[in-house]
Amino acid sequence: MDRRWVGLDGYEVVGVVHGGRQLLRVRRHGWVVADCTSVAEVARHVDLADLCEVIELPARRRTEVRAEARTSSHHR
Repeated sequence: MDRRWVGLDGYEVVGVVHGGRQLLRVRRHGWVVADCTSVAEVARHVDLADLCEVIELPARRRTEVRAEARTSSHHR
């Protein structure tokens, strides 16, 4: 469960495994508010419509060869 959602007022929801169970942990400003077993429980703490999923993009690999700047042929 590597997904994470953030909302207004410092809320964050992350998937965790606690005691062998998968839970949704609600945090606010880094402090644990609740461990929820369902989305309905999460909705008691934060408006679901305010949550946005955070998507981690892969790091862009650096290229060793730098492209030389040139002018376009239509500028001559």
